[in-house]
Amino acid sequence: MKVDAHYYAVLAFARACGFTKEAAYQVAYASQYVDDAIVNLIYISGDTEGVNHETIDGKPCFFNMATCHNYLRISTFNYSAMMNNTTAFHFVPGCEGRGFTKRLRCKEESPVIKKIMKEALKETDLIRFGITLHPFADTFSHQGFSGLLSKVNNIRDLKAESDIPWELTDQLAKVVRFFTGGKRSKFDKFMDSALPAYAHAQALEYPDFPYIKWSYKYDKSEGYADMFSHTGSIDNRDRYRRAFERIREHLESYLAKHPLYSDPAVTYKNYARLFKALLAFKSDTGRIKNWQKLLVDEKLFSKNDEKYLNYDKNRWMDEAFANFDKKTFDARVVDKGILSRKFKDSHWYRFYGAVRWYKELFFTYCDSEKLHIPL
Repeated sequence: MKVDAHYYAVLAFARACGFTKEAAYQVAYASQYVDDAIVNLIYISGDTEGVNHETIDGKPCFFNMATCHNYLRISTFNYSAMMNNTTAFHFVPGCEGRGFTKRLRCKEESPVIKKIMKEALKETDLIRFGITLHPFADTFSHQGFSGLLSKVNNIRDLKAESDIPWELTDQLAKVVRFFTGGKRSKFDKFMDSALPAYAHAQALEYPDFPYIKWSYKYDKSEGYADMFSHTGSIDNRDRYRRAFERIREHLESYLAKHPLYSDPAVTYKNYARLFKALLAFKSDTGRIKNWQKLLVDEKLFSKNDEKYLNYDKNRWMDEAFANFDKKTFDARVVDKGILSRKFKDSHWYRFYGAVRWYKELFFTYCDSEKLHIPL
């Protein structure tokens, strides 16, 4: 899923369920920020009194808080990143099948994510809950693939069976088909050699388009075509609808457990409009603009709520670090992070703690499902 679902749809559904604007924002931002938090090590410059941190090479630092990475950089194709980031937050294992690589394949509402969600619903911290909503949603869209570079992600016969608004990845597929003469065998061979069997890379962005019908088959020659084999079409509209029906239930359950985040003035009933926006046949940008307009039209937010209506992936880091700039902090390692005066109360600092909380639960519950992930 993309920002239109992880942020805007979560924001809309949270508000519709009765969350205050600020509470809905924190849940939604944490949900989307999982796709943007690439920094994994920040060396701290200055006073660290009262701040939870690690120490590396005798220097105070924040470490192991990345939830994603740049998939185009070869340096990120390492086991640690694949397990701590891609698998933990985007391809939660289904724990089914024989062998380690098969058991890593993501499954809709896997037992691991169910257990983490149960814990998240108890947490008063909105950011812990919001973070958990991201991998929960991705179990619907990413099912069948794993977060490990593995032959289980080798597929063939990829096909979009419905129209797609102009999107780079689909145009790329069309260009490749043209130069391979439209022959399926040549297209599959090119895709297999050009794109790694990592996550859903060989399926392009098809799992992340909420409106598309598509199909593919696993490479039977590798012996991995068992319970996840597809013989018919996949309709992402069904997957996304199921995902947000369940997310709505979790939002309502969370609010019932934590009424301090409730806005009694909200009495929203028209969820059909929200589902229509979720599944809109529009480009990425078009879906975002559609959500922004809908949020105002449905009176869930006002035109003046720019902070809530415009997701900015840098906002929380900018609030937390006095020396923040986009270039320096757009890296895996930041050599110098100066804490802002209000750092201890910042959303980013809470996100840092929430990520470590989630990762501990993730590996604990994988073990409980007899999926032992070496670290």
